Amino acid sequence: MSEAAQTISAPGPQTPTKSPKRATITKPLPNNSSPPSGIVNSNGLFGPFYLEYALMAEYNMLRRQKLPGVYVMPSARSALFWNGVIFIRQGFYQSGVFTFSLFIPDNYPDGDCPRLVFDPPVFHPLVDIETGELDVNRAFMKWRRNVNHIWQVLLYARRVFYKIETKQPINPEAAVLYEKDMSLFKSKVSESIKGCKNSLYLPRTSDDPYIIAFSPWDAAVHEEVRRRMLNPKRHLEESGSNSIKSSTGLSWIKPGTTNIFSKEDT
Repeated sequence: MSEAAQTISAPGPQTPTKSPKRATITKPLPNNSSPPSGIVNSNGLFGPFYLEYALMAEYNMLRRQKLPGVYVMPSARSALFWNGVIFIRQGFYQSGVFTFSLFIPDNYPDGDCPRLVFDPPVFHPLVDIETGELDVNRAFMKWRRNVNHIWQVLLYARRVFYKIETKQPINPEAAVLYEKDMSLFKSKVSESIKGCKNSLYLPRTSDDPYIIAFSPWDAAVHEEVRRRMLNPKRHLEESGSNSIKSSTGLSWIKPGTTNIFSKEDT
């Protein structure tokens, strides 16, 4: 992760009531094919082991999308619960840092759309001010397997902060202020951003090792890491030629071949 963070706790009452049992992952099925006998349960839904594979595939797909300012990490406790944070860099919510939890149905991908809950809640027309839940159903009225993906839910969660929608709002107050009193709307948004930032440094109660946690800036701890991130090439040069050579290293698979542990010709 290139920005501050490693992951976040979820509001206890909203944790999914079921969690998948871990089991051996089977070979993936071709698109538009039905799972073989033994993979589905009596309701025709994916078995736990195929569900786990589907979630792994979704996470890899999300990584390839590289959504700007969005960072997500599945929980170590359940593959159905993901932690995340969104950094907003322009618009009404500029400088906002909003942590969230993603709850995935246990019959995924044949069930309902995953739920996304901001904690703490954000002042926004499409976010419930009490629960922090984002109205994702307006964008995904029916979740379609092999068409809709989790990365699209996260893209939508990012987009709502740049393009404000006020039709059929979850937070009517925010919608009315946006339409009729822009000054007060901006003031409320500013307060919300400040509150969300202040909550970043509160102690986390979860024992999840993958929780996204923040700490205040400490030059003694963070300055050197920041310098390396901003200028990686200079860091390698200062470290000496051995470090530069070792940075290429050995690869698992050479692009275009099936040879393992191969290295480039010199």
